[in-house]
Amino acid sequence: MKVAVLGASGRAGSEITRELAARGHTVTAIARKPEAIPAAPGVTAVAGDASDPAALADLIRGADAVVSALHFDVPAATLVSALRAAGVPRLLVTGGAASLETAPGRRVIDKPDFPAAWRSAAEGGIVFLEAIRGERDLDWTFFSPAALLEPGPRLGRYRLGADRLVVDEAGVSRISFADYALAMVDELEQHRHSRARFTAAY
Repeated sequence: MKVAVLGASGRAGSEITRELAARGHTVTAIARKPEAIPAAPGVTAVAGDASDPAALADLIRGADAVVSALHFDVPAATLVSALRAAGVPRLLVTGGAASLETAPGRRVIDKPDFPAAWRSAAEGGIVFLEAIRGERDLDWTFFSPAALLEPGPRLGRYRLGADRLVVDEAGVSRISFADYALAMVDELEQHRHSRARFTAAY
């Protein structure tokens, strides 16, 4: 499959790029600093700014899917516009965990101890999810990680959820970047969450 990865030099984007390459996909890896993109067979590193939809459309044209590992300073409308202009039918998004429910009607971001330093980025993710949920033409998927998305080994396993935070027997919700990438590429290949949000954790 031909896949364009946005934000391919970041922690999530670089792991997703590695996972795609390891499975034999052809990757156009896009970042503002392409020299930081991991080198691998089948990966072409490209300099690009995703905030310009016309320029982004030129970079992703011909891809079967786009995986966005961008921060939420690039709005959903910008990405959707670029994909439409390029004729790319599918968008998978590295989302945030803040909008996941911890109980009916209560989200991660609603917890009293939610870190203030994370709030702005978390709210951006919530806005993005609400915007993409209104998209009827594009085949989109929003992949919220566990509450703790952190460096660690590729264990090769995870548990799936939908809109509810997935926790382990100790009540902890976590996953490594490597296993997050595993789940993302599994979704790309298996296509189980079309026009939906899902989550994964150990």
